[in-house]
This record gives sequence, structure tokens and C-alpha cells, in this order.
Amino acid sequence: MTEFDPEKFEEKYVHYFEELETAYSNAYQQLHGQADSEVLRAIDRQVLNESEPVYEGDGQFRITLPDDIEERKQTLPGDEETFDALLTEFVDRIEDELRQIFGFEE
Repeated sequence: MTEFDPEKFEEKYVHYFEELETAYSNAYQQLHGQADSEVLRAIDRQVLNESEPVYEGDGQFRITLPDDIEERKQTLPGDEETFDALLTEFVDRIEDELRQIFGFEE
């Protein structure tokens, strides 16, 4: 568990890069083998690579997605329903991982 400082999270890529990378990777691994791998990989590489983790306070994190998500969705594999469901699940798992890594959840 990493000691968390909300003020340091403002410069998260300087202070918490390794923890962020771990959270995204763990979430990906949880879904790997359970979801369509082509859609999962596309979401990871073409959507979440430009997402932004935000600390909202009280141990809660939110992942903001790129503004052009609807446009990106049209060019990625899978139908819209599958894409939306998998993206939501992936984001939820990243947020859970961040809470665990920073000691807000057991």
C-alpha cells in the first residue's frame, strides 16, 4: 500500500506513476480472458491510454475519458453495447484498484 497525499495527486504522474500503471494493468488482467480480447485491447490502447484519473476526495477516484469517446467508439471493434459495457466495467475496476492501492479499501 502506498501512502496517499491528495496534494501530490495533482502531479500524479510525477509522484504516483507506478501506482497508476499498476491499477490500470491489474484491471486489464482481471478482464482478460473474460471479455472479448480484441475489444478489451482496443479500449485499453485507444481510449484509456488518454484517460485521466482524478481524486475526488473521501477515498474516491474517477476516471475521465477523452472528449471524443463517441467518435472513437465508431472505429473500434465490437458492437456499441459490448463496447459500452466493457468500458464501464474496465473503468470501475481501475477505480477499485486505485482505492485498494492507496489504502482506501481492503
